[in-house]
Amino acid sequence: MSLHLLLYAFPFLLLGGFLVYWAGARHAYARREPAETGDPTAFDWHFFVPCRDEEAVIATTVARLRADFTGSHVWVIDDASDDLTAPIVTALAERDPKVHLVSRRRPDARIGKGAALNSAYDALNAHLGGHADRARVVVCVVDADGQVSPNALAHVSGPDAFADPDMGGVQIGVRMRNVDDERPLPDRGRAANAYARLLIRMQDAEFAVSNTGMQLLRRRTGSVGLGGNGQFTRLTALDRIAAAERRPWQQDALLEDYELGLHMRLAGYRVTHVADTWVSQEALPYTRRFLTQRTRWAQGNIQCVRYSGRIIGSRHYKASGVMESLYTFFQPIAHLATLVLTAIMLVALVTGGGAAEVLLAAWPLALALGLASIAPFLLWGPVYRREFAPDRSRLKGLLWGFALWLYAYHLFIVSARGFVRLLRGRTGWAKTRRNAETAGVGPIATES
Repeated sequence: MSLHLLLYAFPFLLLGGFLVYWAGARHAYARREPAETGDPTAFDWHFFVPCRDEEAVIATTVARLRADFTGSHVWVIDDASDDLTAPIVTALAERDPKVHLVSRRRPDARIGKGAALNSAYDALNAHLGGHADRARVVVCVVDADGQVSPNALAHVSGPDAFADPDMGGVQIGVRMRNVDDERPLPDRGRAANAYARLLIRMQDAEFAVSNTGMQLLRRRTGSVGLGGNGQFTRLTALDRIAAAERRPWQQDALLEDYELGLHMRLAGYRVTHVADTWVSQEALPYTRRFLTQRTRWAQGNIQCVRYSGRIIGSRHYKASGVMESLYTFFQPIAHLATLVLTAIMLVALVTGGGAAEVLLAAWPLALALGLASIAPFLLWGPVYRREFAPDRSRLKGLLWGFALWLYAYHLFIVSARGFVRLLRGRTGWAKTRRNAETAGVGPIATES
């Protein structure tokens, strides 16, 4: 294939794949039906809350979980915090036998969220002993500042969720709790706060409609992804993965949550998404923290390419699930290839010659390509406004859709950064700082 033809065809191939995927997600979102609820008392619930320097939020999170889900146990994993996280949880555990502290110490601590969750899995096994009905036990991973909807357990207990004995994992929706914060940056000016509000709004729209549509599409293809917040898993499914992989969560993974879902399906369990309930978390109003978090996600996506062969050869994946998984794995690579080809196009235009003539002659198609790439985002904006911000104007919904298109370009930045980190052998994982933490305190999400 000539360079001219590659330059001409590749963007259309990428756009075609994106439009097919978007159409499937949009259709799945539009045709979704309310999930039937079940009986939460049929299960034993254990919340895993990984923590590192969370003294500002952990007491509130534990108290809310115990108040909203009175029969549940809460396991707080202190990953060698330097603050008062451990003493706070110790005090709570002394007053409440269903609150447990799992303490980790250096050098075994601070090596990733997967390792922290595995230590809680070991502690839970010791707590249950040998006589528990492990098929009844469900583990839920919640962020240290996460707030789980009080109706969540009823929804994940339904006939399409854990009431099905073949269901190994359930992911609920995710929403941004600070979406209505008028001054997310209280020490900054009006322009900075306007930008921060928009960044927060885009994260909320991304999870509320775009990601939900994607997960509902995956529900049809059998390739639902588990997330790091609001992730419910059956203990027997974790046991089966541990038997095959030595541990449930992969300790070298930057997307230990998504990889857990892969292992769960490869082990023969089903995984589903429930959009009728959600867990809330803080959106990031700081560009640097946001890009650092998303770089870890992009790099983790690239790491998942190693599962391609296992998924293609697995009898537990149908053809549509294989295609969706491979599409997800290779998205950062496609973004990187787009950046490279864009650079080649610019060089060709500057230097002139036959390639430049071809590119200049194709400007009507390039314009059509651009318009076609904008339309899906514009259509998500009004859907988000109608369902999650009905008090805002229709014009605001269209503007949010346009902003979603611009927001999506961060994927090219983080894909390039993730690939560079991979080439440099940098695979370290650390927590994303809370919004209340100052820029000079502690490591950020992907710094080694």
